[in-house]
Amino acid sequence: MSELIKVFIGYDPDEVMPYHVLSQSIIENSSLPVSIVPVALKNLGKLYYRDRNELQSTEFSFSRFLAPYLSNYEGWGIFMDCDMFVRQDLAELWALRDDKYAVMCCKHDYQPKEDAKFLGRVQTKYEKKNWSSVMLFNNSKCRALTPDYVSTRTGLELHQFKWLEGDHLIGSIPLKWNHLVGVYDYDPAAALVHFTEGGPYFETYKDCDYSEEWERYKARTLHVAKDTVAQPSKEAANGVKELVSS
Repeated sequence: MSELIKVFIGYDPDEVMPYHVLSQSIIENSSLPVSIVPVALKNLGKLYYRDRNELQSTEFSFSRFLAPYLSNYEGWGIFMDCDMFVRQDLAELWALRDDKYAVMCCKHDYQPKEDAKFLGRVQTKYEKKNWSSVMLFNNSKCRALTPDYVSTRTGLELHQFKWLEGDHLIGSIPLKWNHLVGVYDYDPAAALVHFTEGGPYFETYKDCDYSEEWERYKARTLHVAKDTVAQPSKEAANGVKELVSS
């Protein structure tokens, strides 16, 4: 049986199109079979019961940490924010899994300069900013992330990986797998592009780096074959007439 990559994507009703474009880019850029799961509050029911606070920029700010639970704490899984798209073979990211770690991510070292980002939402600033926007979960080592824990602990406890015994359980993956647009300079080798400040689906950011490429994925996401009414050949039409008259 072929290896399956399980990908959890944060879903927010304010960013429906980005979710689907990211999904399309994953399908087009994976040499292995993929299973794509939206982390949508509407689907979680009583598993997630914390109220939204004003510092959350998306509905999935905290619910992302339910991915190991939703995997029954088995195998590995990938979590991604929805405001991204994949440019290189996702199997290459999947191949970076290392069992000595509980979670693996891009270890960004920066602080946002802005106080607000897309839709006027607060730009929070904290240590390990954006580490949790792309995560490889080694699910059996993430059993602390129960529905109750995720629903009750502070945002910093979750996003700074305080649920682990220590930072030695956090593995590093190359920054090209979470290229922060507007933070890093344009890089043609970026494997996964992250519109962390706002993407081309918002008017304010329509001309940002990688916007034209994202638009091409959007066009393919909306693609459907042209529907035409088939006209029977002359021979087929004559055959029908012969059947009717016989």
